[in-house]
Amino acid sequence: MASTPASVFETSLDKTNLILKDIEQAYGWSKDRRHQSYAAMRTVLHLLRDRLPVQESVEFAAQLPVLIRGIYFEGWDPSLVPIKLNREEFLFEVRQGFPLEVEGGVENLVRTVLNALRRHITEGEWDDIRSNVPKDLSTIIP
Repeated sequence: MASTPASVFETSLDKTNLILKDIEQAYGWSKDRRHQSYAAMRTVLHLLRDRLPVQESVEFAAQLPVLIRGIYFEGWDPSLVPIKLNREEFLFEVRQGFPLEVEGGVENLVRTVLNALRRHITEGEWDDIRSNVPKDLSTIIP
């Protein structure tokens, strides 16, 4: 039986809320700080997206819940990627996009967001992502 548009949207919304809740729980944030978990996820996703080759970026996005896939592709210009960033530059850009102080610092924030997303991505895709970023950056990808 084919999924209805409403059920696809509801499933995607449920998965998105689970991911955001995972981020919030990692930091002890209440649900009324949902804007922070969203901003953290969006920032990390956009920087990862812009660091990956186009084909790899699309393959990664295909595994994301539909709602998060829309966030991922928001404002994307495939003609400008991949942007070369080493680990320190990547973390600097995350800090620029998410200027709030978080426990464990910006590197922990990246790991927290990626861990929350990980349950929706195959291990093979994680391996592909790790192999498409500089070695020093791959160390913060769970």
